[in-house]
Amino acid sequence: MGSADPLPIRVPVGADSDRWASRATHRRVLLVVHNVTSAGRLLDVLPLFHDDFRVQLLATSTESSAFQGGIRELFAELGLPVLPWEQALETPVDLAVSASFGGQLHRLPGKLAVLSHGVGYTKKLMAPGAGGQEPTFGLSPEWLLANGEPFVDGLVLSHPEQLERLRNTCPEAEAAAVLAGDPCFDRLLAGRPYRERFRRALGVRRGQRLVVLNSTWNPEGLFGNGGDHDVLPSLLPRLAAELPADDYRLVAVLHPNIWYGHGPGQIRVWLDRARRGGLTLIDPVHAWRQALLAADVVVGDFGAVSYYAAALGIPVLLASATRDRLDPAAPLATFVREAPRLDPHGPPRDQLEELLAWHRPLPGPAEFTSSAPGASAALLRRLFYTLMDLPEPAAPALLEPLPLPPYDPPRRTAPLNVRTRVHGTEVRVERTTGHPYDAVGEAHLAVHEDTRDPGDLEPADVIVREGRPDDPRLGGPREWTAEVLDRYPHCALAVYVSGPDRCTVRSREHGVFELSAGPGADADPAAYASSLHAWLAGGRTVPPGGTTLRVHTAGGVHPVAVAPGGGGAR
Repeated sequence: MGSADPLPIRVPVGADSDRWASRATHRRVLLVVHNVTSAGRLLDVLPLFHDDFRVQLLATSTESSAFQGGIRELFAELGLPVLPWEQALETPVDLAVSASFGGQLHRLPGKLAVLSHGVGYTKKLMAPGAGGQEPTFGLSPEWLLANGEPFVDGLVLSHPEQLERLRNTCPEAEAAAVLAGDPCFDRLLAGRPYRERFRRALGVRRGQRLVVLNSTWNPEGLFGNGGDHDVLPSLLPRLAAELPADDYRLVAVLHPNIWYGHGPGQIRVWLDRARRGGLTLIDPVHAWRQALLAADVVVGDFGAVSYYAAALGIPVLLASATRDRLDPAAPLATFVREAPRLDPHGPPRDQLEELLAWHRPLPGPAEFTSSAPGASAALLRRLFYTLMDLPEPAAPALLEPLPLPPYDPPRRTAPLNVRTRVHGTEVRVERTTGHPYDAVGEAHLAVHEDTRDPGDLEPADVIVREGRPDDPRLGGPREWTAEVLDRYPHCALAVYVSGPDRCTVRSREHGVFELSAGPGADADPAAYASSLHAWLAGGRTVPPGGTTLRVHTAGGVHPVAVAPGGGGAR
């Protein structure tokens, strides 16, 4: 090894490891990481070894993937002993588990089980050093044979259709094939009852539709610019401009190879304007499944996530539908051929509404994702322990439930064009970052204090920010609102949002009011404030005992209590 190579570990394996280890174990299991993408599937099956004192878990990286970003952080989070690859090739183990075929897996000294890290084996990929046509990754001799002989002891397939394709392309490996379902899909199925919690974690409000933008990592994917159209740079601002902020919530689930290939910082730089318009980037390892379960619609491509969404019955609109990267016999290729397409030049709102109104799930994804839904934990543990020649633990085999992600509501700092229509105490409000061609109603400009361009604040009719009521940096709602009206003479209403259902506002002409959501109300308090601004602009005044406005947005009616808070007009 060179001086820059990592040193071999000495505990719990390595030279004189028996001298230093506190516990001796009967079996060693090596988790083989190719990149963060494949590691996600290993994290799915890790709980199958929980509480077994007979097994020592180890980890290694083949270092063969072009996508090395994120692996070191993942290993640190995992907390397992990490063997340098050369040491892994020299250390006997009872079972090695991989979710990819990258690296010289045939050289590992122990039984080898390989899982798919996607939705079965669907894509074509050239094996290192091979020539000719691209074979199907994971189901072809180029990937399954070494020196003409199969080297995988347990090839995990999720559906019999993969077994049929394997028989046609590499019959030598059929003996190693095991039908064991899909642990990723099983975790999705188990998380379905918690859909509303996942939606609330993303700040999705009643009546809002959650749109998940999803891209696989290929240049022809939605995020890429190698296909017929570079869709994303024009699609994102149009979604923000044409989809009302209170009707739609936007999040993006990007393939880990995009995230770690280009770097999370670069992704945030590229998508800065979209993020300021309310787009949230989802953790591609720990939170993408929760976002998928929360979704009302997915705008995706030919990747596995779009197929998982369709298998769950979620409407999918394909923004990139190339099939060049897919095995034409794979069910995913059939889905891409049959699924509805996004017209990149058409109105996105109309297309989403039509998809939601007429959606009928295609039968293929639900049928072909797994032949043993809900059973992968038991089937996989049986395989692993059989290969290790070790009796299974008595406790049932279980996967981890999907964790509840942290609360992550949208934070829009881009200026919002607001249209309102007032009839008595009924106020209809619609807010977008752009001005749709078919917009109707009286207009005003609402701007967040943290807008990128400070010049946006000068013409703002309404200025907004969020903060705790007792935030000493801002001086609290009353001090902040007074300061804003003093600083920006054009501003008519300053809005301090202190909670998900309330805000304090100061009107230049009418003083301070406390706005709070009434029974059944669930919209952005900044939308309540814009409704009050429109209502007051019509020459109305709030009576001493307060009033209730009925705010119409996101297809519902939200009663909002308006209470005088004292403090005179500025």
